[in-house]
Amino acid sequence: MTGQVRPITLVGTPVLHRACRPVEEFDAALRELADDMFASMYAAEGVGLAGNQVGVDLRIFVYDCPDEDGQRQKGAVVNPVLELPGLDERRLDDGDEGCLSVPGPHARLARSDRATVRGFDLKGKPVTVVGTGLLARCLQHETDHLEGRVYIDRLSARARKKVLKEYEELRAAAAADAGVEAGAEAG
Repeated sequence: MTGQVRPITLVGTPVLHRACRPVEEFDAALRELADDMFASMYAAEGVGLAGNQVGVDLRIFVYDCPDEDGQRQKGAVVNPVLELPGLDERRLDDGDEGCLSVPGPHARLARSDRATVRGFDLKGKPVTVVGTGLLARCLQHETDHLEGRVYIDRLSARARKKVLKEYEELRAAAAADAGVEAGAEAG
């Protein structure tokens, strides 16, 4: 896999909390961005990554995750439009969800167990991705990012507060560990 690993944008960063701009140019720069996004996703051990999660205000996401049958699905979708089953056909999966932009904590979040995304591939050709299981959750999660939503925005106020508290505690512990290591190296 080619591509440069980019830092993951963390919750609270403005680009993560506003809708992204549509992609208008299907060029080498877009393919390079997708390569960087795949490299960044793999380095962070994720299964999906949206453009704004690497600080880029464009409607693109990449994914590499299994569907409900365990079949690995991989690709990039540009300018995606999410379609969910109608309310009479929709079944909810109340599974755990996490996010590379809120590293550490997870929370239970009900999502449709099936989802379809229509958009374009990196060359501008129409593409449709039908997801079940984890892939359905991923398609919904990444499309949310492109609309300026993070999964914690869908949680109850209490659950969101708990996730953010755990996230802040983990960040503080990591910063303290980094300070101890820097002090040890200086000695």
